[in-house]
Amino acid sequence: MDNMAEVKKNILTEEGLKALEEELQDLKVNRRKEVAQKIKEAREQGDLSENAEYDAAKEEQRDIELRIEEIDKILKNAELVVDDDIDSSVINIGCTVKIKDLEFNEEMEYKIVGSTEANSLKGKISNESPVGKALIGAKKGQTVEVEAPSGVLKYKILEITKS
Repeated sequence: MDNMAEVKKNILTEEGLKALEEELQDLKVNRRKEVAQKIKEAREQGDLSENAEYDAAKEEQRDIELRIEEIDKILKNAELVVDDDIDSSVINIGCTVKIKDLEFNEEMEYKIVGSTEANSLKGKISNESPVGKALIGAKKGQTVEVEAPSGVLKYKILEITKS
């Protein structure tokens, strides 16, 4: 990697940081042991050339090690958003926002998080997503517009809370 290239900071909320640290701990402590046991048992079955269990266990081991590496990288470049630093008069990472879709007249609630934590099914949207970008810096009562493939979406900001 070129030293001139800026390392992208992984913005995490305290909740997101804790979840990653717990996953890392689980991978290193429990999952590594489990997979080592699977490999050992598969080895004891003899011929490894036609041993599907052995191949599957080795594959799982690779996946675990890759995920550990990935989490290590995320944590190394993590920038923590501390709740106390969040100004709840404007939308920022770590805020929960209640917005109203003006076209469909429906209310939605999102938590704005860094891209590594985003999970739309849990209502967590990235600050880098089109909606996230439009919301960052906006205030209660404001209407923001989001360019979407289907046209321009308009959202009115109803409430901003610190999570």
